[in-house]
Amino acid sequence: MNISEYKVAGPIFIKDAKTKVDFQADKKAIEAELEDTRERLGKLQDTLYAHGKYAVLVCLQGMDAAGKDSLIREVFKDFNARGVVVHSFKVPTDLEKKHDFLWRHYIALPARGKFGVFNRTHYENVLVTRVHPNYILGENLPDVTSVTDVDQSFWDKRFEQINNFEKTISENGTIIFKFFLSLSKDEQKNRQLRRLHKTNKNWKFSAGDLDERDLWTDYMSCYEDILNRTSKPHAPWYVIPSDDKPAARLIVASIMLQELQQYTDIKEPELDDKTKARIHEFIARLEKE
Repeated sequence: MNISEYKVAGPIFIKDAKTKVDFQADKKAIEAELEDTRERLGKLQDTLYAHGKYAVLVCLQGMDAAGKDSLIREVFKDFNARGVVVHSFKVPTDLEKKHDFLWRHYIALPARGKFGVFNRTHYENVLVTRVHPNYILGENLPDVTSVTDVDQSFWDKRFEQINNFEKTISENGTIIFKFFLSLSKDEQKNRQLRRLHKTNKNWKFSAGDLDERDLWTDYMSCYEDILNRTSKPHAPWYVIPSDDKPAARLIVASIMLQELQQYTDIKEPELDDKTKARIHEFIARLEKE
């Protein structure tokens, strides 16, 4: 798979972003390839854990029904539970609002040796709040007393803060993957209808989802700005065609595997020479029990 075709390495227009990809393979073949890829990822994660010098942060963004939850379930299925932590960021709590907008993301970052998955991310702070600028008032910022204070300079500053945040954690050993799940409006409609038609899926539906759908154009404009302003060599965005869930999962898993394989220094640590020289002694001691 040529993963470079999904990476945002230059100016991008959201209207040109693909929502479908044709692998010329049936669902079973794609799922079999995903199974192989995630098994290899799982083994790599064990090595990363033993190595203990890098953390991996996986950021997932996309419109409602883009498939974030199921992607996490399927891509990370073969990971050791001790090596991956998933955070789903909802509306900020009262405690979180008493801190800067990045605080809750800082404290959720993965430790070295682990994967952290952000299901919705710090980018909600230049996405939902940009579509609904009145939400910023809830942060109780000293220089914001009305929506008129939430101007272009405010957003420029917030983008700068996000870029600095990612640069800092990257320079300290966190490998960053950012995936935008590109979903067509028609496919979102189909998935929302399935949630309504299937009783066991009703819990996923909220009337507010339809209100947000009405703001589709606004959200796409914000996403375009996000992709263009924050895709950096140390923290690139990947645009993942997501109308087909199995294909999207395979692309994400393949990108992570191929990129992480470039880190040739990620190896299991070796025993010190003194311990290594006594291995036969330790074996004999145990076998005598």
